[in-house]
Amino acid sequence: MKSQIPVVLLACGSFNPITNMHLRLFEVARDHLHQTAVPELKLLCGADVLKTFQTPNLWKDAHIQEIVEKFGMVCVSRTGHNPKEYISGSPILQRYRHNIHLAREPVQNELSSTYIRRALSQGHSVKYLLPDAVISYIKDHNLYTRDSSWKDSSSQRNEGKTD
Repeated sequence: MKSQIPVVLLACGSFNPITNMHLRLFEVARDHLHQTAVPELKLLCGADVLKTFQTPNLWKDAHIQEIVEKFGMVCVSRTGHNPKEYISGSPILQRYRHNIHLAREPVQNELSSTYIRRALSQGHSVKYLLPDAVISYIKDHNLYTRDSSWKDSSSQRNEGKTD
């Protein structure tokens, strides 16, 4: 590994709830940058967030351009996503592709916050999927349960249906 340099990573996403794989993003990005670049500040995201740059009216083109031109990004791979395709499909991302670092996560998985919320609402265990402190916080605040005020939108659509 090249000499380690200070890295500042700014992540976006719902992190709702934060999973071990969300935390892993930082480790993968840091390792990638220590081997390949001299960063100052980068936006850290998973490939699923990079794909949202294509969602109409979600991001302003001026904001996307400012992020990738002024700061750059580190995009960590995610199962079922092709970040190279997302970059080639966007004129802005294509223009500043030299500022987009693609980091490969060697431990591929399909863990998502959506899955975690659904599992919790059904009373399933999420042990080893979330940090213990997050599990404690969720239990202490009665989050993501059938009795809580939060409801997963897919659960609401399926209430009353029998499979």
